[in-house]
Amino acid sequence: MPRTLKITLAYDGTAYRGWQRQAGGVSVQGLLEEALSRIEGSPVTVHGAGRTDAGVHALGQVASASVSTAIELLTLRRALNATLPADVRVVAVDEQPGDFHARFSATGKTYEYWIFEGDVQPPFARAWSWHRPYALDAAAMDGAARSIVGTRDFAAFRSTGTDVKSAVRTVSHASVRATPATAGPMPLADRPASPGADGRFVVIRLEANGFLRHMVRAIAGTLVEIGEGRRDRDSIPALIASRDRASAGATAPALGLVLVRVDYGT
Repeated sequence: MPRTLKITLAYDGTAYRGWQRQAGGVSVQGLLEEALSRIEGSPVTVHGAGRTDAGVHALGQVASASVSTAIELLTLRRALNATLPADVRVVAVDEQPGDFHARFSATGKTYEYWIFEGDVQPPFARAWSWHRPYALDAAAMDGAARSIVGTRDFAAFRSTGTDVKSAVRTVSHASVRATPATAGPMPLADRPASPGADGRFVVIRLEANGFLRHMVRAIAGTLVEIGEGRRDRDSIPALIASRDRASAGATAPALGLVLVRVDYGT
């Protein structure tokens, strides 16, 4: 009998063209499909909860797939991790009802955007944080982020050229926090900063029922302008109301973005 699997993954997206399978370049979806197909003995199609872009990371990406193999779930997880490269890890494999779909069954997602504020960015953080050498007013950024919460048309933070018809999304949480330079979103062995290193991480956290393409990165770029004093902290409501992407900040680099979690309402 076919089994529907929910596969939770973590990955360092630095080396990949993103989640989605592509004709040119290596994708996380492609790697997972190849690994599952070897175990299944026939081609397996995998569906992801979100199409993370090239260079974007994940701690809790979710994929779904239909398979016939009777391999026990823990053994399957071990087999997948034995096949996948070390920068892509299967965290958990669970069996779900047949109608489960990683994307369409999702009720919400959580993203974080990591920024290193300081003169010298620690080498270990270069792959997953945006380096800003100037002081950021994290309190002003946090105040501005709070005004994003709600059900709104977020066209001002949507990349042009997408085919999504509605830009209305519900953001349930938006905040900015500062954390020491010894912290980090990923369990890296060389996480601690060098003795005497200055600087800190400023972390933007967003939770919503869905996100537009580059929405988090556009919000991050806008909040950084507020943190650097180049934009007023009270300007966000008018910006959202304008629905004008050109009025918002630049899209922040992909490398600071982390998909933290996908929710399924259970």
